[in-house]
Amino acid sequence: MGLSFFTDAIDGPLSRKFKVTSVFGARLDSVADDATVFISIIALWIIYPEFMIREWIAIACVFLLFGIQTVAALVAYKRITSFHTYMAKTAAVAQAAFFILMFFQWGPIHLAFYGAIVITGLQLIEEIILVVLLPTWKADVRGLYWVLKNKK
Repeated sequence: MGLSFFTDAIDGPLSRKFKVTSVFGARLDSVADDATVFISIIALWIIYPEFMIREWIAIACVFLLFGIQTVAALVAYKRITSFHTYMAKTAAVAQAAFFILMFFQWGPIHLAFYGAIVITGLQLIEEIILVVLLPTWKADVRGLYWVLKNKK
């Protein structure tokens, strides 16, 4: 799992450095990111069901936001987003930190959990707003600030 998060962190910069980017690659990266988190959540449920039961409301809120974001993208673009915003990268780091801490039982797990939940929630809200603002599908959007700045 740690290897998956590490390769996710370096695949984008490497593909841009070597000029091997594509729309398909951006879409595949988004699907792989979601799959990594989904598999990690399933593993948490299997290994730490008591934690998942105790924290189900926070987890359900993030899943609800993810569902809204995904449905909005499918309605607007007929495909999932691949915005790869700075907030998404920050959320991925927060999620990776939490999962690694949780699976290896290091450090302040609840602080890492709630940090990941809050950052991921904000990232999903940003993406919902981006779907509303951007009339056509676009990969690699830096974030809401830059979209609003370019609209002026």
